[in-house]
Amino acid sequence: MPLPFLTADRTFEADDESSLPYDDRDRWRRPYRPGPWRVGGVALGLLFSSFVLFGAVLTALTGTTASAGFIFLFAAAIILSALRVLRMGVWVSAQGLRHVGFLVTRTVPWQRVVSLRTAQQPVRWLGLPRTVQGQALTLVRDDRAPDDTPPLLTTHTLDFLNRPAGFDLASDTIEAWAAECRRG
Repeated sequence: MPLPFLTADRTFEADDESSLPYDDRDRWRRPYRPGPWRVGGVALGLLFSSFVLFGAVLTALTGTTASAGFIFLFAAAIILSALRVLRMGVWVSAQGLRHVGFLVTRTVPWQRVVSLRTAQQPVRWLGLPRTVQGQALTLVRDDRAPDDTPPLLTTHTLDFLNRPAGFDLASDTIEAWAAECRRG
């Protein structure tokens, strides 16, 4: 018994195909997987929050309610921070390109995108002030100078550290989204 969902035996409509293999283009999606450094850091943060929550329960049983409440709020802040770090990155949809940072989210409609360029340049290592030589995907907008926008992706972030092939695939996918959505 053939299993067509596991093989390439399915038939495809040639006129429905595009460079973007997604059904719902209006939904915001990250065109790459989060890297192992990001997922590992979030996992460690959530593990730490479980210890803090355990401490909050012990404090609630043996100490005052106010101190237990403070510890619960601290654990909630750790969990929300970990989830925000997991959500950080570049997201695309038919509306535009969204760059999600830890505190700030910027959305640029495709009409304002002039081009996306991958260039060899000094990039920040894991978001720290130290810079190293690497590649960066930069956004050129029609309403700003190219030097005013920070890079969208670099080879030395939590998602692409020691994964140059992953960076190439992600930058190519984002460039394909830009070409497809600007075309119409």
